[in-house]
Amino acid sequence: MPEYGVQKFLYAIGAIVALLIVVGLLLPRHSRVEVSALVDAPPATLFALVNDFRRVDLWSPRTATDPNARVVFSGPPRGVGATVTWDGAIVGSGTQTIVESRPHEHVATTINPGEPGEARTWFDIGRDDGNTRVTWGFAHDHGLNLVGRYFALLLAGVVKREFETGIAALKELAESLPRTDFGDLDVEHVVVEPLQIAYLPTTSLPEPAAISEAMGKAYFEILSFIDDRGLAEAGAPMSIVRGFDGSQLRFDAAIPVRVVTDETSRGGAAVKLGQTYSGPAIRVRHVGSYRHLGSTHRKIAAYLTALGLDRNGDAWETYVSDPTRVAEAELLTDVYYPVRED
Repeated sequence: MPEYGVQKFLYAIGAIVALLIVVGLLLPRHSRVEVSALVDAPPATLFALVNDFRRVDLWSPRTATDPNARVVFSGPPRGVGATVTWDGAIVGSGTQTIVESRPHEHVATTINPGEPGEARTWFDIGRDDGNTRVTWGFAHDHGLNLVGRYFALLLAGVVKREFETGIAALKELAESLPRTDFGDLDVEHVVVEPLQIAYLPTTSLPEPAAISEAMGKAYFEILSFIDDRGLAEAGAPMSIVRGFDGSQLRFDAAIPVRVVTDETSRGGAAVKLGQTYSGPAIRVRHVGSYRHLGSTHRKIAAYLTALGLDRNGDAWETYVSDPTRVAEAELLTDVYYPVRED
């Protein structure tokens, strides 16, 4: 009875398939994984390391697993719309895009958006007993994909181990960066145009009172130079930080000018005519006493390090407010740092 044996075999196969379908429908439609870590670093630092795929590449398990994978970044450098695409022999291929970005709190991405394998990841960041807790999550809706539901049973463990490795690397990197909290900085990424300036190279002890005295003398000479040559002031006073000579701070006291021509006399004076930097920069508005500008500069340095931004020249300050007319607590100073942006 060979036909009877074949029929029994087909019934058995059908029963197994039916059982797999029923079990598959009973399996969870959604898979979800979360891992977290306490990190001895400010929330702003953690945010900078997860809100930019170039920074993610410094600690990502994908990078460690397949360092030869081809990686392409597109869209804005960070925040919503930033995208990374990868293609490697080990990690396969895929695309990830940042879809939510709340400064210092939350970043969410989609993986392979619009494709059958679309999934979500997110980072939640918050204070926790003097440290920062960062939680890395993954979620996937398998819908009616029964094969995907079965595969998710194996995938959840793999993803969790990968995330645990990644969050440990993120913690190590964050804790190696400057501890200065720059979370309260209001940073603008701008492109500045060059300004014509009259400037005087100046030195001073790096103390607020000494710097203020040196600037006062320098600006008096610069204003005399402007009057003598029939120039006109074209902006707020500036100082361009040049560095240190031993214990002496070197800076150029400067005032923007206009009506500079080829015939304008440039020789024979300590005050010079020149032009400021032009190109990409970050701008931070400091409100309050000049004595606290050092704190703002330290925060900017930490910001640049966390975001992996390279300086592209000397920083400068523009003194927007007139200190003879504005209360010390309300003084406005714009601080600029030239940067290289991809």
